Amino acid sequence: MSRSDAAEVARVAAAVSDLVEQVFVTVARVHEATLRSVEREGLRAGRWVLPDGVQELLRAPGQLAVGLGLVVAPRPEEGLPLRLEWWQVDPDGGKLHTLEPDLRPTSLGYYDYTVAEWYDVPRRTGRRHAFGPHVDVHGTGRYVLTLTEPVVAGSGFVGVAGADVPVRRFETHLLRALGRLSTPFVLLNDEGRVVLSTAPRFLVGSLLPADAGLPEQGTPVPGVPWRLLLVRDGRLLAG
Repeated sequence: MSRSDAAEVARVAAAVSDLVEQVFVTVARVHEATLRSVEREGLRAGRWVLPDGVQELLRAPGQLAVGLGLVVAPRPEEGLPLRLEWWQVDPDGGKLHTLEPDLRPTSLGYYDYTVAEWYDVPRRTGRRHAFGPHVDVHGTGRYVLTLTEPVVAGSGFVGVAGADVPVRRFETHLLRALGRLSTPFVLLNDEGRVVLSTAPRFLVGSLLPADAGLPEQGTPVPGVPWRLLLVRDGRLLAG
């Protein structure tokens, strides 16, 4: 890779990382609100942990997220069932509403979020995580990125605070920040799935083709399990 290519990779990676951190600022606000509430009132069955008003973060100027909230760790022995304290707003504007998937274990449409990567990884590792792109089947129906971090209080693991960001909105803000690009790029997650791409061959949400080359290489993006590669003549460039 030439010096100019390396400089372009570094520029794009930094811009991606900046946007990710912007989303995690919102996640941190949800995290902080959760800790204050738990410290003040503890965890009780039938009572939301998050206070009213947190959802207004979705209306903040420049907000990337279209959904945010707390996904509560179930504690059956304490009478605390599965519960999402999650608000959404349509990406094109509209009223805020709560997300209410089917959390009844006996139901055919049962949604067991405890096995979802965006929940399980922060729970196991104690670290924040970026999951996606995935289709938000319980909400907007669009490709989204879900960024989460664990919430731990004196009573132990409370759940995960998180935010959903539409891939298209993330891409729009990124390309606006970058301006002119000298070379197309592709952003991959840790399973080799395309998160973002400015090269027509690599579609968002698709797995990297076997003949694309360099499936295990790329420039890491700080703060998330993603890597960045430039694309030339339909093939990926090594860092």
